[in-house]
Amino acid sequence: MSQEAHSITVLLEQWRSGDKTAGDRIMGLVYAELHEMASKEMRRERREHTLQTTALVHEAYLRLCGSEPVQCIDRAHFFSVAALQLRRVLVDHARRRRSERRGGGLVKVAFCDFDAAGCGLDERLLAVDESLARLQTLDPRAAKVVELRYFGGLTEAEAAEALQISIATLKRDWDFARTWLAGELGA
Repeated sequence: MSQEAHSITVLLEQWRSGDKTAGDRIMGLVYAELHEMASKEMRRERREHTLQTTALVHEAYLRLCGSEPVQCIDRAHFFSVAALQLRRVLVDHARRRRSERRGGGLVKVAFCDFDAAGCGLDERLLAVDESLARLQTLDPRAAKVVELRYFGGLTEAEAAEALQISIATLKRDWDFARTWLAGELGA
């Protein structure tokens, strides 16, 4: 175990034991990695997305360190939970945007000013999220593999470690999930 991973594991234990400052110290250690994860996610989004990478990291941080300590056992588990929070922030943002588009915040726009290209990615993100929720009921571990690999940006080895499964099992779950999701999404 690397020194950083050991430090994070120790801090997670302190946080679970009631040390309120341990969560902030963890974030100091992992901020750059979380920012890189968020940056990868934002590169998949539309160019004119209103949520910035730093804001995505900070929103995920607030969700992670909100009221109760995160019940993570080690570094890999922490990043698994962080990836899930990043995904939830993006999905919530897309839902708010869709709600506004359907009348929540009516704005009069001339048809010639309408940019149809900016509408697709929010809808696709919501479709992926809904499909992933269905996959969760069918095969929870395969859904978790997708969260870790796609949304969390973890390598095969890191994701297998986080899930405590072999790399071969992870690859089977990954192949199944990708095939199933492609069928669901029509891609």
